[in-house]
Amino acid sequence: MESTAQVVAVAAAVGAVAMLLLVALVLLVTRRRRSRADLEAMLEAAQREADDLRHRLEKLTGPGRPAPGGPAYLDEHSAEPAVPAQRAPERADFVITHVGEPGDEASEDLTPLAVPDRLVLSATLGEPLVKVAAFSHGVRRALSAESRNRIWFEMRREVRSARRRRLRLRKDLMREYRAQQRAMEDRA
Repeated sequence: MESTAQVVAVAAAVGAVAMLLLVALVLLVTRRRRSRADLEAMLEAAQREADDLRHRLEKLTGPGRPAPGGPAYLDEHSAEPAVPAQRAPERADFVITHVGEPGDEASEDLTPLAVPDRLVLSATLGEPLVKVAAFSHGVRRALSAESRNRIWFEMRREVRSARRRRLRLRKDLMREYRAQQRAMEDRA
């Protein structure tokens, strides 16, 4: 009997330590803030990347062709692509038969983009970390002294009112029983 109590106590202690470590990790991650210089550098990098992509798109589509989904492909009155009247299909200038092979002009121009570690960590840990932080906040709030006192007070009040209802019901039943007994004695 004592060994199971010890196992439960050890399991509870391990759970508490794990929760404390998790809360510490959440606090560490949320407290870390980016400086203004870091944010400006990230903005400049994003702008350079957008300019590079725009240049590559212009290079691939050619100078006289609009990009697919651009203004030339849209109807005047709506944002939906205009449906052309019955036209014969145009002959394609090129057909894609391979992609990314050595000697390809397009694949030589396109260098793989470096994904920063911070972005990968943010994408993989961001949402679960927010969920854990919200859960730990709720647990902390639920276990606060104010919350426990409020729950204790409500439980005590509910127990008292239930006791009063049972007492009232018992009195009513006893009154009805005595009335039935008197009625039976009167008949007899």
